Amino acid sequence: MVGQLLIVEPEPSSATALAATLRVLGYHAVITQDPVAALERVATEPPDAVLVRIDAPSFDAAQFVADARRAQAETSIVALTTGGDLAQAVDAMKRGADHCLTLPARPEAVRAVLLRAMRRPLPGRPAPAAELPVGPSHAIPAGDIVGDHPSMLALLAKVTQAARSRATVLIHGETGTGKELVAAALHEHSRRAGGPFVKVHCAALAESMLESELFGHERGSFTGAVARRKGRFERAAGGTLFLDEVSEIPRAVQVKLLRFLQEREFERVGGDETLRVDVRIVAATNRDLRSMVTDGLFREDLYYRLNVIRLEVPPLRMRPSDIRLLAGEFLRRFAASEDKDVRGFDEAAYAQLLTYPWPGNVRELQNAVEQAVVLARGPLVTVQDLPMALTTERGVDPLTMIIPGVTLAELERYAILRTLEAVDGSPARAAEILGISRRTIHYRLNEWGLGRGRV
Repeated sequence: MVGQLLIVEPEPSSATALAATLRVLGYHAVITQDPVAALERVATEPPDAVLVRIDAPSFDAAQFVADARRAQAETSIVALTTGGDLAQAVDAMKRGADHCLTLPARPEAVRAVLLRAMRRPLPGRPAPAAELPVGPSHAIPAGDIVGDHPSMLALLAKVTQAARSRATVLIHGETGTGKELVAAALHEHSRRAGGPFVKVHCAALAESMLESELFGHERGSFTGAVARRKGRFERAAGGTLFLDEVSEIPRAVQVKLLRFLQEREFERVGGDETLRVDVRIVAATNRDLRSMVTDGLFREDLYYRLNVIRLEVPPLRMRPSDIRLLAGEFLRRFAASEDKDVRGFDEAAYAQLLTYPWPGNVRELQNAVEQAVVLARGPLVTVQDLPMALTTERGVDPLTMIIPGVTLAELERYAILRTLEAVDGSPARAAEILGISRRTIHYRLNEWGLGRGRV
């Protein structure tokens, strides 16, 4: 067996089902319905991880999490919930829980959470990066991608499948969500991993420069072209070409890119020699290309050529359980680079990180943690060390400002409508992020008078 776990679950049937899943995964679990006995065991015989049901009405789970964290700082705590209650999950993480898992959970989701939990190093120190769940016997590491929220596990599973393909991939997500990391993971776990991974930021170059940068040019083809120059397509031969912000490619260059995707050939600027290279195209954008097609700003045929496999990178506000993991990882990196003995965040600072909506996503969190580490005067980051935007009322998610005082039905409405807004009204993508069925979303929309055509 690879680990000793303690399940604190007052519902016998749920505890038994979870224990069975854990046995299949190679873990040994002890079940208890008594929180007092569980706390004593944590203090005297600390397990590798404690899995505690936080939405059970029979005991104060939040207080148990806080007591367990005080009793044993090095044991990972996984909060279990059957209803996905956001308020309870956030409260549990504020009290000291490291991870949150919604039951019933697929074995690969349980495994991914425990892989991180079982390797929790020291108090306040982050766990290593998540792994791509590819099956019960092995996993592909996801490099710099950190996250064990169900939406991220689903994304990483798709990355694993897409990496093995030769098909073109379109990565969609808000600015700062880590689209380039997803592109790099696709390359690193593909058959082309031994070849080059070449990046082009399409929005950073003028039209004339972008065409030359992509396809190369011949000597004398324009002023300043004093010698033949290979473009990014040629330099990426045998590997992957990543087109970041592909939505910003001008129409004239779109035609040439479409030709390559269709026929796998092109000419350098100013040349007549037809070249063929073996390159896989991975593109990324934060814009809605379908709407751009409708508005005449992007070629429809090119859109379909790029959108063979589509990967959605969820915004950070849609995966709050990953905030703690990411903040810990960034803290470790910056503490090392600044040569400072900063080991974690105090409770108030963690609470602020968890309630801020992060409009700039992972990139904004990274910048915030870097500032906090630089300004920290002790071993723990405090609220005073965080950027001012995180601590002003403007920076607080409205959802957290109305708890308590809101019903579960209102929370459900808020979660569904906000998620639909974030995914351009797609019930399928919203259902995947929320972990519910599309039928549930359609039923709720009709119930609220927001059926088809009104979202």
